[in-house]
Amino acid sequence: MAFSTLLRRSASVAVPLAARVIGSQRHHHCAALFSAVNRSDISQKLCPSPFLSVLHYSSSSSRPGSDESLVRVIESEIKCAQEADDHDEVEEIPDGFPFKIQDNPGQQTISLTREYQGESIKVEVHMPDLVTGEDGDDDGDDNDDNEKGGQSSIPLVISVSKKKGPCLEFGCTAFADEIAIDSLTIKDPENSEDQIAYEGPDFSDLDENLQKAFHKYLEIRGIKPSTTNFLHEYMINKDSREYLMWLKNLKKFVEA
Repeated sequence: MAFSTLLRRSASVAVPLAARVIGSQRHHHCAALFSAVNRSDISQKLCPSPFLSVLHYSSSSSRPGSDESLVRVIESEIKCAQEADDHDEVEEIPDGFPFKIQDNPGQQTISLTREYQGESIKVEVHMPDLVTGEDGDDDGDDNDDNEKGGQSSIPLVISVSKKKGPCLEFGCTAFADEIAIDSLTIKDPENSEDQIAYEGPDFSDLDENLQKAFHKYLEIRGIKPSTTNFLHEYMINKDSREYLMWLKNLKKFVEA
């Protein structure tokens, strides 16, 4: 009886002691874990993890290898374009050239202007339509259209206006020894864009004498083979310059 009582007393003392010991250990581990988490958070703020630093650096790394390869190809093409011709050479305007040339870099056309007996004449010159010797070899019919198709040419838009009223607009194609009139339109600047003006018949459908008279009309105003032959060479050189500048702009964009 006394032994069982002593045993219960020992157990009652041991249980609270064990609970206090276990509780104190749990509190110690929780406090240690909380302290470790806090230290980790503070340490990351003061000294970020090397792994995170590597990821951050990789996201802001240099351009992809494909871009670098593209730049090398562009540089090679620039070198070839520079070696093909001397693009710094300035075309010498021939004596008696009647027009003033306005050439803006980056545009595919140039403008010619002049005054003639109270008329304002403006010519918009487009890039040449070049034809190589192989393209010109055609075993087709020997008519005028096939012969012209085998020649390089320059598209022209010629406007002749006076102080007031409508103007004449010619669409022409300049070949080496001939200027073909493709269209003739009377344009009135007072008409709105919504109005569709009658543009007349196809120029080739006009009476032959009338066609010849309009060719003479343009020739007197400076649109003749000696003028267009110079423009042909001028536009070929401009095409080379514009292509080189285009390549350089491409390189700048890819490298940026």
